[in-house]
Amino acid sequence: MENKIEKQQSVVLKEDHEMDFRTKEAYKTLRANLEFAGDDIKVIAVTSCTPNEGKSSISMNLAKAIAESGKKVILIDADLRKSVLVGRYKTGAVKYGLTHYLSGQKTFNEVYCNTNIKNLYVAFSGPVPPNPSELLGGKYFDSMIKSLRSVFDYVIIDTPPLGSVIDSAIVSKQCDGSVIVIASNEISYKFAQKVKEQLEVAECRILGCVLNKVNISQKSYYGKYYGKYYGKYYGNDYEK
Repeated sequence: MENKIEKQQSVVLKEDHEMDFRTKEAYKTLRANLEFAGDDIKVIAVTSCTPNEGKSSISMNLAKAIAESGKKVILIDADLRKSVLVGRYKTGAVKYGLTHYLSGQKTFNEVYCNTNIKNLYVAFSGPVPPNPSELLGGKYFDSMIKSLRSVFDYVIIDTPPLGSVIDSAIVSKQCDGSVIVIASNEISYKFAQKVKEQLEVAECRILGCVLNKVNISQKSYYGKYYGKYYGKYYGNDYEK
């Protein structure tokens, strides 16, 4: 892959829903925390313990938040077994995906997409291969990461749940750090600890956890806390 950005496939990313003020601020905070992790943190894996914890949504919205700050970012959909990004976030046809590149059928410039969001690029997963772990651990993936480091400010990689398959640990070996997404009140402490240990075995720096699907209604603990916090600092109209 050449060290330049070439417009190839193009997609229009859909908004799955309008985010409220608190959610937007949460993504900005996550972006800021990653920036303060150090300038050596460029390639970041996002994983979870189980499916449906929201890691793909967080990967996409984090990439958008970074792009909005003026940084060039590419989102790599490395969930080769059961990707949800294609169906959820794009309109229009994507002819080639990551598996076409990892299997040696296409160059990376042919599989990544230019988007309607300035500074944001996406490589969707492509068709489900018979050997996802082997492809993610192969020479093409290694070469891709090395090249992307010289082109983009950040590389966000959406990986499969580490509690289900080993793919995420394989990808994490090539990354500068990882973020674990945990759904509130759905994952046990022991399960989360096991996923943490698997990342440590892969020698991937754990940057932190994102607690997702938190109940922020006014009756909940988080609702009372954040309601008081945002009301104090942003006034009573913060929810608007």
